[in-house]
Amino acid sequence: MSGEPVVEHQELPFRTSFVTGGRRLATIEGADGAALASPGGLLGRLDEQRHPPQRINAALGGRQTTTEALASSTIGAALAPGGGRMVRPMRRVISPIGSPASVLAVCNSSREAQRIPVSPGLTGGPTNGTLTLQQDALSPPPVSNVTALSEKCDEALATSLPHSAFSSSSVFTSGYAAGYAKLNQRGGAGGWSPLDSDHYQWLQVDLGSRRQVSAVATQGRYSSSDWTTRYRLLYSDTGRNWKPYHQDGNIWAFTGNSNTESVVRHDLQHVLVARYLRFLPLDWSIEGRIGLRIEIYGCAYWSDVINFDGQGVISYRFKMKKMKILKDVISLKFKTSESEGVILHGEGQQGDYITLELRQAKLLLQINLGSNQHGSILGHTSVTSGSLLDDHHWHSVVIERYRRNVNFTLDQHTQHFRTNGEFDHLDLDYELSFGGMPYSGKPVSGGRKNFKGCMEIINYNGENITDLARRKKLDVSNFRNLSFSCVESHTFPVFFNATSFLQLPGRQEHNMVSVGFQFRTWNPNGLLLFSPLADGMLELVLTEGKVAVHINVTQEKNTRIDISSGSALNDGEWHDVRFLAKENSVMLTIDGDESSAVRTTTPIQITTGGSYHFGGYFQHSSVSPSQRAFQGCMQLIHVDDQLADLHAVEQGRMGAFENVSLDMCAIIDRCMPNHCEHGGRCTQTWDSFSCSCDGTGYAGATCHTSVYERSCEAYKHLGKTSEAYWIDPDGSGPLGPFKVICNMTEDMVWTTVPNNLPAQTLVTGSSRERRTVLQLNYSASMEQVAAVIGASEYCQQHLAYACRSSRLLNTPDGVPYTWWVGRGNEKHFYWGGSSQGIQKCACGIERNCTDPKYYCNCDADQKQWREDSGLLVYKENLPVNQLAVGDTNRAGSEAKVTVGPLRCHGDRNYWNAASFSTPSSYLHFSTFQGETSADISFYFKTSAPHGVFLENLGNSDFIRLELKSSTVVSFSFDVGNGPVELSVESPTLLNDDQWHQVSAERNVKEAVLQLDQLYREVRAAPAQGHTRLELYSQLYVGAASGQRGFLGCIRALQMNGVTLDLEERAKVTPGVEAGCSGHCTSYGMYCQNGGKCVEKDNGYACDCSDTTYDGPFCTKAGWPKDLHDLSILQVMDQRM
Repeated sequence: MSGEPVVEHQELPFRTSFVTGGRRLATIEGADGAALASPGGLLGRLDEQRHPPQRINAALGGRQTTTEALASSTIGAALAPGGGRMVRPMRRVISPIGSPASVLAVCNSSREAQRIPVSPGLTGGPTNGTLTLQQDALSPPPVSNVTALSEKCDEALATSLPHSAFSSSSVFTSGYAAGYAKLNQRGGAGGWSPLDSDHYQWLQVDLGSRRQVSAVATQGRYSSSDWTTRYRLLYSDTGRNWKPYHQDGNIWAFTGNSNTESVVRHDLQHVLVARYLRFLPLDWSIEGRIGLRIEIYGCAYWSDVINFDGQGVISYRFKMKKMKILKDVISLKFKTSESEGVILHGEGQQGDYITLELRQAKLLLQINLGSNQHGSILGHTSVTSGSLLDDHHWHSVVIERYRRNVNFTLDQHTQHFRTNGEFDHLDLDYELSFGGMPYSGKPVSGGRKNFKGCMEIINYNGENITDLARRKKLDVSNFRNLSFSCVESHTFPVFFNATSFLQLPGRQEHNMVSVGFQFRTWNPNGLLLFSPLADGMLELVLTEGKVAVHINVTQEKNTRIDISSGSALNDGEWHDVRFLAKENSVMLTIDGDESSAVRTTTPIQITTGGSYHFGGYFQHSSVSPSQRAFQGCMQLIHVDDQLADLHAVEQGRMGAFENVSLDMCAIIDRCMPNHCEHGGRCTQTWDSFSCSCDGTGYAGATCHTSVYERSCEAYKHLGKTSEAYWIDPDGSGPLGPFKVICNMTEDMVWTTVPNNLPAQTLVTGSSRERRTVLQLNYSASMEQVAAVIGASEYCQQHLAYACRSSRLLNTPDGVPYTWWVGRGNEKHFYWGGSSQGIQKCACGIERNCTDPKYYCNCDADQKQWREDSGLLVYKENLPVNQLAVGDTNRAGSEAKVTVGPLRCHGDRNYWNAASFSTPSSYLHFSTFQGETSADISFYFKTSAPHGVFLENLGNSDFIRLELKSSTVVSFSFDVGNGPVELSVESPTLLNDDQWHQVSAERNVKEAVLQLDQLYREVRAAPAQGHTRLELYSQLYVGAASGQRGFLGCIRALQMNGVTLDLEERAKVTPGVEAGCSGHCTSYGMYCQNGGKCVEKDNGYACDCSDTTYDGPFCTKAGWPKDLHDLSILQVMDQRM
């Protein structure tokens, strides 16, 4: 493989998927192994005519199986079960491009498809082709690991294992041993049952080596009343440091069996790679006890592993001393217990570099493709992904770059970004280093730590780095002892929930307390340690993110000591606590910082009680802690300067525990990925997250919904008058809100966006060789201005050039002295009042220029002041961004330039409507993409008592908005946790043939339905469960499958910030008409003081001619419109 990226395109990021570790992960159909390894890249030789599509299996095999998510309290005994769902079959997603360039992808319930333009050079297809590729596929592989796409990873792995490969927490009798727990087997007592049926039992399987696991299945014990109804799945490489299976951001619980013989299979959303699996029963048969037979499905896995000791670095030397790289694909997997360390680094003498490193257990990617003329800082790009990556579990990373477009994928989560600066190539010198900074590195290294941990399947542009290192083809001379096996962590984490404790013994009646441990949590408060003293109590608690020590000794006289240290220690990272108390001295040290250790010399006499309770204390005693429990993880627990033997605790040989999970830390970062949108700030506790939307302009549980109207037209129909308003044209879309001037005139609504160029700006001293360039800045970004223009029916901008001995366009045939630059950075040589592309001014079009030989007044080059002015009205060229003036350097030559504000009217989105005349008529659109966050808003009017507004279906998921009755609107959906329906009832009839507004939103936190901005219902999402809305059918507007259709009008339908063009689709759809009449029935009330409502195609107007009032609503008495506009502009100008 040459290292070429698989999709070559200059403007949008690309995404691919591959085969790795003997497991087929590719999801592209119609490609064979030769295409994968070809110099042109994965898609370089794809041609659907030569390679017909083949069906490709994905992680989900289409079986109807049930899983559940975490509720609160037990893994083993520590986490409790949650709710259930049906896992959906995978689906084919076909790009509708109608050409040989089309490529098929498979998507399942765990992945999303993204449509990406394909460069025609790759496939020979047309320039308008699109390609559907998976967003969340796994790492690109070494060439040697690429296998045929048609292979399935679905072998039965457990059936052939020996009896000794099975173990368990306990057995009821020898006939119930773990070795009999094979699917459909009847040996022994017909399956495994433990001695006690409680939450501390487990069944473990040793697969013999690391395998890929794609599915699991369970049965009850043969011919009995014993089965397991719910369970969790843990996995590990070593039989230690277990990791729970996660799905949809939760620790997952699977639905088991309801009898002894039926098999319940679950195809995993994410493929596991592990040697050991543990099944933890959560609930079991009411009639009997825990009973279990299992099967594990998957296939072989192999990889080259390298252990990095924190000293050695692998250097991949380029064939040339300097490399000018246009595109990169870098992939690897890593695991570590360290929170800091450089994973890879390369740099060049021109200031280019690429660095991937761990910082505070997050992955940081830094790229600089070179500085521009304004300074190197503009080339630097930094992106962070993930968290809690120091868990000593494998994490996969893929970096795909083509020019400035980058895909950065960590554990199936992809970020797309574009690098800063102006350059496309990454210029590197000599080498790319893995595991740390090269010793010859420049000062950019900054004393960073090398990586300490393991890496596997390291690939750089098709080169298998791990294989080259094994074959000694790379420089590994700085390794003291290069090892190709992973050195495992010796830590033994303990996981606590709100009902857990761990009791350890210590020295009794001793005059010194010495304890130490590491902890990590999201909660600001919790009990870390409690110890009853012989004559008092000692506690270490987490209070508002600080560690506080409270000692109370009651002997002779009461003595109390209170000290605290640290801050913001509930950040999810590991923090080290050391506490020492002895006669007349107490010391608390956080994170090994001796300089900031807190000490007290208060006289105190301590006599230990010999018992230490970590993470909780629930006994009834004469003394009690200020807090009862802790939610989080601890490790490296020391008592009396001795490391606690938690293996002995697990085996019951010392200490005691309850509801804890040993040898596992089940912490989850609920803010990664961040569900808080539009810059909302995410905060979390152990069980949930919340979003702060302050200052964002958005509201709701995830800051999804804009608090502003989408246009001036919308403000008018709320009865608002002319003023400056904040608008948000795409609602919940990526554009932020911005301020504009809304001028509500009698016949239309004008939206005005001012700029910062003063009127009559004087320009002197410019020439063709050295033009004066005037840069205009608007009160909104170009993207925001473009949204206003795109939604408007008409836009204009006044442009004026007053001149004295200063030529303008050099008409009739010369090269222009002055031009303007519009949207898209295109130069334009026509002036205000002229037609697009015609090098004339208004007087040239009207044939009334001062000198008829010229097409502009100023081109006559006269000494008197002249002017060329007019309106620019071609929307695709607006607004004016720059003016380049080039003829004011001669004696007596000068010019004054004026660029007016951008003014637009006619909201095409607000009035975009369709009328449905039969119950079977409907409009259809592409599938609604609202996986984790969806909002829908529209207006309707009808005389019918019921009808479906819109519907979109998946396999079991769906979303529907419906008029249920003449007074009730409903919003129903299913994301896999069962159907949910919200209803809002109006006190007045909704089939009154007047416009009513409906808005609905669903996100991972809640669902909201609102009617006419007055009536509202909110429904919280389940704490644990499925969160992704997966739809496959087309979106139907005006009807639904097997449902009663809608009769009436729908307008301004916007879904996730995108307005659906109902009018355009209605023009080609039988039974549906574009547009809608009858606006005065809803808005006529705004015409006051005797004004009459006049129907218009898009809206209405108030006729004030028979009244003594004027204005848009017949409420004003003669305030000059022009003066009013000027006053608002002056206010806006002062605020810019």
